[in-house]
Amino acid sequence: MRVLGTSVQKGLGAALLGVGLLGLIAAPVVEASPSRIIILRHGEKLDAYKLCAAGQQRSLALRANYLGKDAANSLFANTEAPSGIFAITLHTLELASPAAQSWGLPLQLYSVVPLPHLDQHAVTLQLNQRTQQAAQDVLTNPRWHGKTVVMFWEHKHIANAALEKAFPQEKITLRQLLNLDVLPDVPTTWSGDNYDYFWVVDYANPDSNIPTGFSTIKQVFPAPYLDVPSNDWGKPEKASLRTGCQH
Repeated sequence: MRVLGTSVQKGLGAALLGVGLLGLIAAPVVEASPSRIIILRHGEKLDAYKLCAAGQQRSLALRANYLGKDAANSLFANTEAPSGIFAITLHTLELASPAAQSWGLPLQLYSVVPLPHLDQHAVTLQLNQRTQQAAQDVLTNPRWHGKTVVMFWEHKHIANAALEKAFPQEKITLRQLLNLDVLPDVPTTWSGDNYDYFWVVDYANPDSNIPTGFSTIKQVFPAPYLDVPSNDWGKPEKASLRTGCQH
């Protein structure tokens, strides 16, 4: 049996290593996007810290009718549960909690809280960063691959043309970060009057983070939640239903 010389062995080892590295470089990057992302904004507010009565009722109505376990009009298939529920602000945390509790799920919280020393610009910068981090998590974490996740979010960081224009050098809204801007029917701005819509985004190609479908669903609630506002897109809520809420 012939034994290769040391120099030859080293040469072969280097060549094989080079081939291996080239293979890694050439290998396609496999995305880990969910199969579906459900997006909604925070509920009606009392102040910077908590929801008003209408927002609190909305949180319970969402649990009972759309997002909670055994919901009457569940947005999930019969055998499916949400794999992750994301939130960012105190308002989104409060809105999401009843639904998350019904499933026994923790919240994936990319938190931004209103502190007295922060002006609006500073808060916006924090919301930008946390939205970027959350979107990165949702689109690349294998934990969510092929699953359904729900994102309760601050509405300007879902979609807002003016905000995007103010930060032209980076992506800072979910519309941009989740690649919704490639679809023709996605609004460029989430209407400030609407708390009552879901955006449902589908990713049918498991190896791509480019969405393949988009739809909107209006929240309509039966008794005992008839007083929860349910206005059409771009139309104002009835003032009588928002008594005590921040405008």
